[in-house]
Formats: sequence, structure tokens, C-alpha cells
Amino acid sequence: MRYQTTRPEPRPTKSPRTKPAEVRLDELMAAAEKLFLAKGVEATTISEIVEEAQVAKGTFYHYFASKNEMLTALGNRYTARFLERLRNAVDGCPAGDWRARLQTWIRVNVEAYVETFRTHDIVYANHHHHDRSNQDKNAILEQLQDIIERGMAAGAWTTDQPRIVALLIYAGVHGATDELIAAQPADCAAFARAVADSCMRMLDAPRPRGQTR
Repeated sequence: MRYQTTRPEPRPTKSPRTKPAEVRLDELMAAAEKLFLAKGVEATTISEIVEEAQVAKGTFYHYFASKNEMLTALGNRYTARFLERLRNAVDGCPAGDWRARLQTWIRVNVEAYVETFRTHDIVYANHHHHDRSNQDKNAILEQLQDIIERGMAAGAWTTDQPRIVALLIYAGVHGATDELIAAQPADCAAFARAVADSCMRMLDAPRPRGQTR
């Protein structure tokens, strides 16, 4: 008499425990940012960072040669996220409404800076607005200048110095926001709108009589 044997069902394949590299890197940087904000950069050790991120110390050195190199990467990440937030806000405006797009860019710039200034001050501790080699500032300026130039081409305003206007708006927005941060307001929305309106008047101001350039 033959007995029919049944083969055991194959066990489900376990999902790999190792996280994707980009996830592990993001968690490592998030841990460092949390500790830097709480303790300061100098007081935070690499051992504390890897403990917070729950990774081996070798994982840190796989991505970064030093704490300063990680700080540079945090600065790049901060700028990328800042630019993305501005871009998403502007893209939410009607495509041909350049006045709304510029006002939104300025307003969101103020709001984002107020929300993230503590991280900004950590990752850009050695940067200044006038720093000619500040590539992160230049990236934000180029985004702003592109809006001004495209609005000019569409007839939303008139200026023969879009770069200068972009520099003035950039410096003015950050200078005004620094003052706002020092005042520690409960709500910055009204201030952000006022800054945007003031910057728009810079583009709308008529030239003195008889002046052509």
C-alpha cells in the first residue's frame, strides 16, 4: 500500500533586514541633526550619532570621513529641501500668473526660514549672505532670478536689471526675516505677506521723469 506523502509548504521568504542605503543615510543624518540642535555640533560625538541612529560606527564612516563632512552634507540637504519647498509652492500657482508666483516665492521663503532657522544656523554657521563662494545662496538666487526674468518676458513687470532686483529681494527677505525671528512672533503669515507686497512695489515703482535707464 502506497502512502501519499505531501511536501512541506515552502517557508515564506523573509524580507531583508538591511535597510536601503538611502534610508539608512537619511536616518543617520536625521539623528545627527536632532543631536546638533539639542547639544550643538561641537558637543555631539560620532558615537552619540550612531547610537541615536541605531547603526554601527562603521556605517558612519562608510558615508562620511568626519563630523564636518556630515555637516556639509546636512547643509546640502537643507538647501535642496528649501528649494524644493519654494518650487512646489510656486508650481501650485497658475502658470501664467507671475505676480502670484513671485509673491508666493517670497512669502514661502519667509515662512520656511522662520520654521527652519535653527537648522540653517547650524549648517551655515560659517556662511554669510555676502559670501561670493556660497553656492547654496547662488542656487536660491538663480531660482528667484528665473521667476523675475520669466515674469518680465510675460509683461508682468519691467526691469532691465533682473539680477540686481533678485539680489535686493534675496537680501531684503532674509534681513527682514532675521528681524522677525529675533522678535519671536506667534504667527509670521501677516509679516510674510507684507514683505512680499513691499518687494513687489520694487518692481512696480515708476522711473523718475526723464529717466530712460
